[in-house]
Order: sequence, then C-alpha cells, then structure tokens
Amino acid sequence: MSLETKTLGRTGLKVTQLGYGALEVRGVSSEDPKARMPSEARAKDILNAVLDSGISFIDTAWCYGRSEEMIGKFISHRRSEFTLAAKSGHGNCSSTQYGSYTRKDILACIEESLRNLKTDYVDILQLHNPTSKDVEDCECIETLKDIQARGWTRFIGCSSVIPHLNDHLNTGAYDAFQLPYSALEPEHYDIISKSAKSGIGTIIRGGVAKGEPESAAINAQRVQNWKPSLGGSAGIKRWDMFTEARLGALVDEGETRTSFLLRFTLSHPDVHTIIVGTQNPEHLAQNVAAAEKGPLPPDVYREAKNRLRAVGLEHGQ
Repeated sequence: MSLETKTLGRTGLKVTQLGYGALEVRGVSSEDPKARMPSEARAKDILNAVLDSGISFIDTAWCYGRSEEMIGKFISHRRSEFTLAAKSGHGNCSSTQYGSYTRKDILACIEESLRNLKTDYVDILQLHNPTSKDVEDCECIETLKDIQARGWTRFIGCSSVIPHLNDHLNTGAYDAFQLPYSALEPEHYDIISKSAKSGIGTIIRGGVAKGEPESAAINAQRVQNWKPSLGGSAGIKRWDMFTEARLGALVDEGETRTSFLLRFTLSHPDVHTIIVGTQNPEHLAQNVAAAEKGPLPPDVYREAKNRLRAVGLEHGQ
C-alpha cells in the first residue's frame, strides 16, 4: 500500500494526505525542558523514517526551537522528496527576535530559516497566526509577495483560526491555509470547504485532537494545567466527547481511537493534507498505517457525524 496524494489547491503541489509536523524535533531534552527528543540521532532517525514511509509534506517554523536546523542537518540532501512549508511572522512567539509581523522581522526570519534548512527556497511560506489587523497594519501580504518574487518561496499561506480566517480568505492573496480540525474540534469544518472551493490548499493541524492521553493520571494533569490556545479548543478535555458520542463502537477491532480520528479527518472531502507530529517511530508507523487505510467507509462516517452531532459537535451535513 502507499499513501494517497491530493493536489494542494491552486498551488498544484501533489502532497500526501498524511504530512509531518516537525515541532517534535524542536530540540533535545537536555537543552530544552519542553523537548522530548533524547538525542540528535533520534531526530535523524525519525526525519528519515518520515521520508522513507512515503510522506511528502513537512511543516515547520522558525520558532519551533531547532526544528529547522534538524531538517537542514539530516534531510536537506533529500530536498527533492518533500514539499516544505515554513512560517515567518511570529507575533505570538515568546522570543523577541523576529517576534512581530513587520517587514524587517519577516525578511530576517525567512533568511535565517533558509540557512537553517539548507535550502534556497521553501514551497510555502505561512504567516504564523496573525489577525487581519496585523496583516493590514504591517503590510504582510506585500512582504510575502516580495519574498515570493525573490524566489525564496513558491507560494504564500497563513496559519490561523476563525474568525480571522474569513478576513484572510477575503483578501484572495493566499495559496494555502493551515487550520485546526478533528472529529472532536469541528469548528473549522465549513471554512475548510469554503477555502478549498476558493482554490486554497488546506493544511490541517490537530487532526487527531492533539493525541490520545497516555493514561488517566496524565489526562487529569493536562486538564488541570490546560490554558486556552489560539484555537480556542478545550484540548485534551475533548477526549471525553469521544466516549459521550459512543464513537468507540465504530472503531475497527485492533484500531486505536487515534487512528479512527485520523481517518475521520481524512474523510472530510476538502482536507488536502493533515500534519501529525511524533518523535516515536512506532507512532509514525501507526499513523502511516491509518492513513493507508484511508477515509472511513461512508456509512461509518455518516454515523460518526450523527453521533457527534447528538453531543453538540456539528460537522456539516
């Protein structure tokens, strides 16, 4: 079996429906307490395993620690094998360096990213979670167009959420949107379709609802520590809705809940690619196996949407 591909909107880029989110290779745990990567050797192994598995879409960002450096160091020699999406303009990042949407910061950021990635260009350069006011006040689109004219990116995009996505869509400027969506986080169902019908490529993050909790104790701790994110979702608490909607009865024997949710996201007719991050080769293999199974059967998909609707999670008609 092999991974299915889709055309990423008007970009014409052929990408696998399962992509890789490179936040997980942001650094090693001895350097960054937020990082779980034990060593650079693990980063090398997982990044090459991603490409060996057939995945052809990788998403990263300058503010993802050493993620760009790891990609440049370990797979830049395989650049022809994958579509590369990066981000510039990081107004919500804690770092002050390049932490704005100004022309100066965006240009300096992409120049550093290209050096780290050891490439002359990225395929898609995305603004990182700006509001429409940010874009207008800082003339971000004009800057992105300039970067495109320089050949540093082939296409331009935006990583954002509603209600800002509607304003971004109305500009007609972007080639791709990155946005959150899963069975347990349905808020962006309609804007995905609206975007795709306008020719915009749809890149989905959170397609498995931020991953299945490892244990009840970890789940409880995450709920206690949870803070609202830019997406406005209740994060790990959404897993309670899986049980309430009785989705477990629809899961194939031997299939995990995470696999089921990934296949649910794949079933959205206007989803082009889903980025899922991991630094665990076993988890990567499980994600690939789920994606190779493809979307849920139509009758299972309909029933899953009916059950989610009954608990207040609406996924279109």
